[in-house]
Amino acid sequence: MMETRAVLKEYKTYLHVERGLSPETVRAYLREITRYTAFLEDRRITALNCRTADVIEYLELRSAEGLDERTIARVLSSLRSFHAYIILEEGREDNPTGGIEAPRIPQRVPSVLSPQEIDEFLDGLGEKGPLDIRDRALFELVYSAGLRVSEVVGLAMNQVYMDEGLVKVLGKGRKERFIPLGKRAELWIRRYLTESRPFLARRERPVVQLFLSRRGTALSRKTVWKRFTEYMDRFDMTAKVHTLRHSFATHLLSGGADLRSVQELLGHADIKTTQIYTHLSRKDLQESHRKYHPRS
Repeated sequence: MMETRAVLKEYKTYLHVERGLSPETVRAYLREITRYTAFLEDRRITALNCRTADVIEYLELRSAEGLDERTIARVLSSLRSFHAYIILEEGREDNPTGGIEAPRIPQRVPSVLSPQEIDEFLDGLGEKGPLDIRDRALFELVYSAGLRVSEVVGLAMNQVYMDEGLVKVLGKGRKERFIPLGKRAELWIRRYLTESRPFLARRERPVVQLFLSRRGTALSRKTVWKRFTEYMDRFDMTAKVHTLRHSFATHLLSGGADLRSVQELLGHADIKTTQIYTHLSRKDLQESHRKYHPRS
């Protein structure tokens, strides 16, 4: 009989070490697999002897809870990964998730801010105190380099090469990529390093991360989301922090950048993930055609 608790502990190590997944992704996988194994145990079976019908029943149960197609697809992905691990480490010969098709997910076009809205937002940020300067530097960098929130808060001092105008980012799966710093981002990071960070830093508690909280600790994702939401309310805008990353990609493509370069800058493993931004670029082209072509 499979000892579920021990297997989950070993699976966690596998996700961290072998797969190189982020702590957030590992937690999400384990939450789902913990529910799944409890479901199997209620039926007096385990991942070693369950059938495809059992997996489908679990997915139907999760769907009945109100989960949408995108979330169900993520659940199925978690189950597939877990059963692949069971085959690898526990000796099961078949994968009961193999014949199950993921639900069709309607393509969701990401929302973006226009270049004018980006300027209004960034130029409207204050510069009176250390937190104002920090926020300006942070959001300039997120937009300039197209960073995820987890990437910008995890950025260490030694990952920013000011003389070369580059930033080294650790993305998903701890994959490294180098991204050029825009002139404005470089300007505000320099200001932050000279005028703001020394004020926020605590000598007794040195922190390697670039961006610090008011207490001198590494800035958290929650704080970044909170500050951004407050700014959106102030400027009467509707957007999320990730919208800056979407805007980065869309503005590059609209300006003529090739898709492969944008893929590298965003750190996408599959170019299909990047292609969603071409829909937005096409909309811009269509709008320009309608507006300026004499026979449109």
